[in-house]
Amino acid sequence: MTQAPPPDIGAMIFAHTSDSHVVELPFGLGEWHLPTGWRVVGIDVSPTKHVVFMGLAALLVFLTIRLAGRQVERRHQEGKAPRGFGAAIEAMVLFVRNDVAIANIGHGGEKFAPYILTLFFFILYCNLLGLFPWGATPTGNLAVTGALALMAFLTIEISGIVALGLKGYLTTIFFVPPGMTGALAALMLAIMTPIELIGKLVKPFALCLRLFANMTAGHFVILALLGLIFIFASWGVAVGSVAFVLFMMLLELLVAFLQAYIFALLTSVFIGMMRHEH
Repeated sequence: MTQAPPPDIGAMIFAHTSDSHVVELPFGLGEWHLPTGWRVVGIDVSPTKHVVFMGLAALLVFLTIRLAGRQVERRHQEGKAPRGFGAAIEAMVLFVRNDVAIANIGHGGEKFAPYILTLFFFILYCNLLGLFPWGATPTGNLAVTGALALMAFLTIEISGIVALGLKGYLTTIFFVPPGMTGALAALMLAIMTPIELIGKLVKPFALCLRLFANMTAGHFVILALLGLIFIFASWGVAVGSVAFVLFMMLLELLVAFLQAYIFALLTSVFIGMMRHEH
């Protein structure tokens, strides 16, 4: 009697973490095959699994803020302090608004607080959805984190143009130390200009890659640990694997909040650095 070959754990891991046109439905309800063939100007814009979960994350952000806001407003009208869900969301909103956005952007930071808050809650929900059974993590997709980083880049640079003016903004690219003139100034300009341009591109690239790598790595580790159960088919290995998976799931829960916070924090820092370049 021949023994069945062990499952392909690598294929299972990549199938779980990669994007697709199929969404697994919970409780054995089968699969939802998304439509394909949607093209605009020759570009495939068909919805995928990560697009569906991004839409779900956006809906959850709206419902969270809407329901919490109504609850807090109702409690204030009654002359009482917020409690429960409303109080928890209010505490998170105030922390991100005051200690992340305004504290790091500086004067005028309150104008950017809605954007930073939206970034935080959207990324948080995208991170958390991948921890549920049959879920997916949109932030484990380079296209998603790249789009978030591109929006941050545009916000940083445009806010710099508005705050500094076009002439002041150009000095953040074509930099010459004050008091330096002549050939030495031209040499410094030739050296610093590409460095400044690279620095502007590195910031969003770092935001993109950090979020993608952290969210993908955790799922790889969890699935690899679960795969040990099928490879060794031993009770001892199964118990140890499940224990480590539970630990990693708790760690991933922390990482989900931490990465949302870091993305919002660094975006705020970069906006503040650009707006107050002088």
